[in-house]
Amino acid sequence: QVQLVESGGGVVQPGGSLRLSCAASGSLFSRYAMGWYRQALGKERELVASITLGGSTNYADSVKGRFTISRDNAKNTVYLQMNSLKPEDTALYYCNAGGVFVGGLYRPNAYWGQGTQVAVSS
Repeated sequence: QVQLVESGGGVVQPGGSLRLSCAASGSLFSRYAMGWYRQALGKERELVASITLGGSTNYADSVKGRFTISRDNAKNTVYLQMNSLKPEDTALYYCNAGGVFVGGLYRPNAYWGQGTQVAVSS
């Protein structure tokens, strides 16, 4: 079992920045690929960014150049640095642990956090 706790969400003006954190329980964190997802009101959950065991990253086209995913295995934590935020980035952001890559795309498994809300508004 893995428990995930996201934090760092909030309200920010367009063009602003936030850094989300996802803290994982357990000693196997370094063995897990990780993904950040988001779900806007009335929309399906979508993959935002993923990171492999070795630190290779992948991003949705909508966030490339603005968001950065990283991990600190010593702290069992994965981060999502979000810069140049736009109103369309408003969503509930979730992290996922232990997914697999299929055709280079991260596929989630059952380990989800409770989410942290991000609102971008002037």
